[in-house]
Amino acid sequence: MSAKPERCDIAVIGGGITGLAMASALHQHGFAVQLIERADRAPRHDPAGYDPRVYALSPATAGFLQDLNVWEAICVTRAAPMPRMQVWDRSLATGLHFSASGLGHGVLGWIVEHSLIAQCLWQALPAECLRCGVEASDIVFHDHAVRLGLSDGSELTAALAIGAEGAQSGLRDAAGIDTLGWRYESSAVVCHLHSDTPHQGRALQRFLQSGPVALLPLADGRRSLVWSTTDTDAQALLALDDEAFCAQLGDAMQNAAGALSTPTPRLRFGLRLMHARDYVAPRCALIGDSAHLIHPMAGQGLNLGLADAEQLARELASARAAGRDWSALRTLRRYERARQAHNLEMLALTDALGRAYRLDLPGWQRLLSLGLGAVERAPLVKQVLAGRAAQS
Repeated sequence: MSAKPERCDIAVIGGGITGLAMASALHQHGFAVQLIERADRAPRHDPAGYDPRVYALSPATAGFLQDLNVWEAICVTRAAPMPRMQVWDRSLATGLHFSASGLGHGVLGWIVEHSLIAQCLWQALPAECLRCGVEASDIVFHDHAVRLGLSDGSELTAALAIGAEGAQSGLRDAAGIDTLGWRYESSAVVCHLHSDTPHQGRALQRFLQSGPVALLPLADGRRSLVWSTTDTDAQALLALDDEAFCAQLGDAMQNAAGALSTPTPRLRFGLRLMHARDYVAPRCALIGDSAHLIHPMAGQGLNLGLADAEQLARELASARAAGRDWSALRTLRRYERARQAHNLEMLALTDALGRAYRLDLPGWQRLLSLGLGAVERAPLVKQVLAGRAAQS
């Protein structure tokens, strides 16, 4: 270890999208920030290809990225607006139709690739704020600072450390913050496909008893698939040839997207729910997947994480502007109160919805369909639901 540790105001651990946005927001507010990232090179977006990981970004998230001066670069490169969405279970005729008209945004959201967002955020962050190719291997909390021993043998001390490493958060463990959650015994199969019916910016999602299936519009005219199902069924889907896979997907979606073809290589990842009992501790705050994991059915995971980063940066900057101790636990609690209830509500909603569709009771699936139909006939309820998603 070095004899004289380097110092900064805030250390952000984890250089994924949420961590990069957190560091950028803090830098904009005038904090001396260091982003610690194990990767030794910048993320790279390949405009000739298409990242299989895509996100549905809400208008609120787009506004935050605009404030960070990266939204224009994202849109110029590749972003697919999503003005409409259709959700159903038993029949297309009895589902929900969401439209951005009347919300004031023009769209429900945008479909954007992971690598593009990460690259733009990385390029916008000053080089002096980045510590690449190192990990926080030793974390010790003191009364007035947190000391980070880094894997290259150096030390860094900060008034506050922010965990953005993901679900396996070393900072969360060092702070002694417990989590609760479970694995769903389900997996998501993802890929991109061609369709003989233009998507016109419309997202499609059908709820099956085994899990939801979603087709999202891509900027190049294709559709991006997220098929959540049982582990056994997911493995079977990976084993199918392309033609059989597209046929089975078409049946699952009741051919709402027309004939599907030429899928990209299919990927599979397990699904779980996780929530930290606390988002903060003395000299410590958690954001994004370090604080919560959510089922992908609502497409809100990244939106929630970026909302965490925006809120935390705002609370810290407001405390400093008011002459308060911005690193004090009482300041961090303001962030926790602002975000924890909202995130828990979204986690509970998606978990309950998934469990509801998995129930195998006589007449239950029909009752759920009637519920969707009732919401479709209640414009004010639909507008509230769409508005909540846009603000996450």
